[in-house]
Parts: sequence; C-alpha cells; structure tokens
Amino acid sequence: MTSTNEMDYDIIIAGGGLAGMIVACSAAYHSRQSLRILVVDRNPIYDIGKKTLTGWICGDAVGKNSVDYMSDRIGIKWEYPEIEHPVKGVIAYSPDHETAVPFDGDGYILNRKLLPQKQMKDALKVGVQVRDRVSLRSLIVENNNTVVGVEGEDLVNKGKFKKTAKLVIDCTGVTSVLRVNLPIKSFIQRRIDRDDLEGTGRYIYNFDIAKEDKTYFDPDYCIIHLDQQLAPGGYAWVFPKGKNKVNIGLGIQQKAFDALNKQMDVHRDLKTLIDEYVQSNTVITNPKISDGEIDQGNSWGTWQVSVRRQNDCMVANGYMLVGDSAWMPKPLDAGGIGPAIIAATIAGKVAVEAVQSNDTSEKALWKYNKEFIDEYGYKTAGLEVFRRMLQGLTNEQINYGMKHFLSKMDIDKISKGEHPEFGTVDKLGLFIRGAINRKLAESLKYTSELNQKLVEHYYNYPTSPQSFPRWQVKLNKYLVDAFYRFR
Repeated sequence: MTSTNEMDYDIIIAGGGLAGMIVACSAAYHSRQSLRILVVDRNPIYDIGKKTLTGWICGDAVGKNSVDYMSDRIGIKWEYPEIEHPVKGVIAYSPDHETAVPFDGDGYILNRKLLPQKQMKDALKVGVQVRDRVSLRSLIVENNNTVVGVEGEDLVNKGKFKKTAKLVIDCTGVTSVLRVNLPIKSFIQRRIDRDDLEGTGRYIYNFDIAKEDKTYFDPDYCIIHLDQQLAPGGYAWVFPKGKNKVNIGLGIQQKAFDALNKQMDVHRDLKTLIDEYVQSNTVITNPKISDGEIDQGNSWGTWQVSVRRQNDCMVANGYMLVGDSAWMPKPLDAGGIGPAIIAATIAGKVAVEAVQSNDTSEKALWKYNKEFIDEYGYKTAGLEVFRRMLQGLTNEQINYGMKHFLSKMDIDKISKGEHPEFGTVDKLGLFIRGAINRKLAESLKYTSELNQKLVEHYYNYPTSPQSFPRWQVKLNKYLVDAFYRFR
C-alpha cells in the first residue's frame, strides 16, 4: 500500500479547461497554497484547455451571477479581454417570432481562447503546477477500491506518464475515458445515453448589418430561436460579441434531425443546417470568419453536449467529477459554464477538507454531491423532463404555448433557470383551442407537478452513501414514468 506521504501530489486535476483551472484555484485558495496541486492537459501550453481539434468550441455565454459566485468565494476575477462583451440577458423567441421570453439577467460573452490563458496565469500565481501534452488513459487504483493517481502518454517524449495523488478530480469532458473505465465500485454512472447528447456547432463571424431587427440580432441580448425546422429537438442562438460580431450556431437532437431529413427527403449534416440558419438571418450580411489573433483557430467547430441532469453521484474513493465530465450543462439550454463554475468552486473546497483530514473516501467526499445539489443541481431533473417534453412539440404548439401558457411568474422562474409552473393552464380550461393544444396543456401541467416532486426529492438528497440506493430507486421511478410518457 502506498503511503499518502509518498504520493507525488495531494491533488491531481485531469483536464485544464474552464472547470479544471477553477478547481485548482479553489483548492489553492482554501489550502492557503499549502497543497501540491497538479493540472494535467493534453494540449500544448499555448492551447491549454482546447476542447476539440477546431478550438474551444462553446456558446461562450455565462450569467454574471455565476462569475460573481466564484469571485466572492475564491477571489478570481474575470475582466476584458477574457470577457469579450457584456449582455443584459437572454431572450427566447417562438418560431413565429411573436412571443419573446426574457430570462437570465446580466451576463457575459467570453472569449474562450483567451480565458484559458488567464486561468492558467491565475493558477500558476497561486502555486498550481501545470503539465501539458499528456494524454491520460486510465486511473491508478490501489486494492481495487481507491483511486490513487493517473496514467497516460507523454505526447512529447512518447513515453509513459504516471503520477500518484491522494485525490484525482476529473475535468476531462463529457465522454471522459477515466469515468467510463472507472475500475472501482461506485455509484457514479459511467456512460451517458445517446439521446442525452446533442450535437452542436457554431461560427464566430464579423458581419455587416443588413437592417435593424432585434429578433435576429441584438447587441445587448443573447437571442435563442426555438424552431423545430431550424434546430430539431434543440434550439438556435445568436449571441453578440460586439456590434458587428457574433457567436451564431445551433444544437440538435440527432434522432429529431434524422426524422426531419427523412421527412424532407434530404441528407443534410449539422454544418449544412447551421449554414442555412446563418443565411436565414435577415440582419447578418457578408459574414466573415473572425480570424484575428483573439479568434484564430477557434472560429468554427462542432461538439457534443450533455442535456440531462448531472451524474446522480459525482464521487468515489479518491475520485471526483466536475463540469462536463459530470454532465453538468443545464438540460434545457445546454449552458455548461455556469454550473461548472459553481461546481468547481465547491469541489476545490471539499477536496482540500478531505485531503487535510487524510480521508478522501467516498463518504468524506460525499458533501460535494450535497452542496452542489443544494446550490444548483436540485432543478436539473425537472428541466430534463421538460426538455424531453419540448422535443416532441411542433412549431405550432410552441407558438401557442409560449403565447398563452406563460405567466409573469413562469418567466420569473425561467429567469432563475427553474421549471415554470404553468399556472394559467387550469385557468384557461375550456378556452384552450383544439385537442392538440389541450394535450399540450396536460403535458405542461404534468411536467410542472412532477418538477415539484423532483425538486423536493433532490432537496432530500442523502447525506451519506448508505442511503443513496433507495434515493436513486425513487428518482428512477419518477424519470422512467416521465420518459415513457414523452418517448
């Protein structure tokens, strides 16, 4: 058995992206820089945190409240140029553009190429070590029960990389091989269902303004277009990065996209669909790839995003999941930056407490599950059910529902990233037009009632691993019934 004093590091963070660097800084802050912390990333140092071969592909948007959460707790500040453009909120438009729903409040559009460099400097400043160009393949396990390090390939020297630690924190992304191949007994779910992944892609363009129409581009607001023809099973977005610069793209459910292609007798791929969306925008003309220094190598790309609740359990003996590795993007809009910031801030604190107490067992790390759920994760299962319901709607139903079923209270709920209550459904009663819309009203009422049960269930998340199996059985009963209804 390896003594904890013989470990190479106290904490190893796998993945030097947004979540990984925040975890590192949080751990350094809470330990007063007394722990040996290593961040390992597969990219060269000048491309640290790069998500895909085509760049740091992302919608780039985050709420101010999430950034403030981090700043208030661990002192990390983001400013210009990593914050590229401020926004006043998000506006979602119905397919017919007649109904607009504002939500989220003040926020930022980030420059995801510059931000990792700022994050790395912040981490180095507080004593974190960074090792680049290492591809991690597996976890090191002791006695078949506890994670005690990582193994992989040194991409420069083509040799083996092996380092031990008291705790490994996995921030390697949605399809993490470390999580998938986790070799110890754990409640962590290893694999994600294919239907819980959405294909997304985006361009960063400079452009000329053809005309004024704030339903297609607004320099002060992020725009979301709900439209089953434009983005089947997902949504399209126009996020301003300036008065003549935009992050524009969309996300789709592959099953819905395949069905639409079949219905139209076409064979479009995701890029073709995004190109059609850009061309349909009546404000954006003469779009040109933004290839200046701050965007070069990051102006086009696609990636897979999870749209389910976070992993039901995010800890095991000597091991934690944070960010995309834990499937944290919000199920309704695939926004992953906000929850990753919150989780990473919490994870760093819990990790330090565990290491300093010389107990990195599942039980000692369990409070990370509970703290994240109480802060953010309590709402995600209800939003997952709501997302599945929305994916089955027609544009006509979305138009009708947004126009008639959303109250001021519902919009306030959406603004907080929570499930709307649809209290007007019962009030409208027989005034609801048509059998299809009455069925929609029933579905909205069902999701609202189920959400209340799910939120209560998550607030009763077990405080220790012993009670988890019973809690999860009840959760799965709720979800299986809902998924069957909206299959």
